[in-house]
Amino acid sequence: MSIQVKNLTKIYGKQKAVNNVSFEIKTGEIVGFVGPNGAGKSTTMKILTGFIPQTSGEAKINDLDLIENSLEIRKNIGYLPENNPLYLDMYVKEYLAFVAGIYKLGSKTKARVEEIIKQTGLTVEQNKKIGALSKGYRQRVGLAQALIHDPSILILDEPTSGLDPNQIIEIRNLISKVGKEKTVMLSTHIMQEVEAICDRIIIINKGEIVADDSIKSIHKHSKDLLITVIVEFDKEPELKKLEEIELVHKVAKIDEKNWLFQSSSTEDIRQNIFNFAVKSGLAVLSMQKKEKSLEEVFQELTQ
Repeated sequence: MSIQVKNLTKIYGKQKAVNNVSFEIKTGEIVGFVGPNGAGKSTTMKILTGFIPQTSGEAKINDLDLIENSLEIRKNIGYLPENNPLYLDMYVKEYLAFVAGIYKLGSKTKARVEEIIKQTGLTVEQNKKIGALSKGYRQRVGLAQALIHDPSILILDEPTSGLDPNQIIEIRNLISKVGKEKTVMLSTHIMQEVEAICDRIIIINKGEIVADDSIKSIHKHSKDLLITVIVEFDKEPELKKLEEIELVHKVAKIDEKNWLFQSSSTEDIRQNIFNFAVKSGLAVLSMQKKEKSLEEVFQELTQ
């Protein structure tokens, strides 16, 4: 087990930034840790990386207690903070060698710096000062420093914040690539990003976990579990007969041939609709099952 969190709480004065949070992240998972601003994401990540202590509760990294083994744990974690603090007057290659020195890579430093520069796509920019780089390349440098010591766990706080669409895709691809061999926990406000690269999503709101599930199953946490199916027939059916279809909760006419069906059943109503069409001499020209988007589920759980 890579990350284990049990009843984690962090209090600033009278405010509970993180309230009795528990979750586990297994080796090899890429997990999206999402929530609105002020939900407790960054605070949780700072605790897991040893930057700040928890008020109470327990956190373990690779089965080591975070409080008792802080220095040992940091050797196994690569951390990219939200504001990506970098030494802007240092050259890219110089900075990465400096970070490698902090991790005491010794004789492996030169080879490792060259390897990570290539891996993160910094080859063209390696001899520039960090302050002269675009935001996208600065993010790459931030990822490079998080990866330089080849950690088993990556904790990334808003890794694509402020990037343009092309840069976002590049960073996503990079995270997906390195995530095949490591455990990755990342926070983001971009739900498409979570769907694109994460195996699982943890949603935190007001310091508490409100959902923790796979991307495929997260929709079951929605407050409104109605399933919607839109069907196009070759001709207009009778509304009264449509309402008699088994498991159909509601029918609404979109236009003459297109109809919306809703069901609160966990069973798939599409077969029932198709069977009705066959018996009624109707042809089904198209049938589309619509689920709530991840953004809609997120909004429901955090508003």
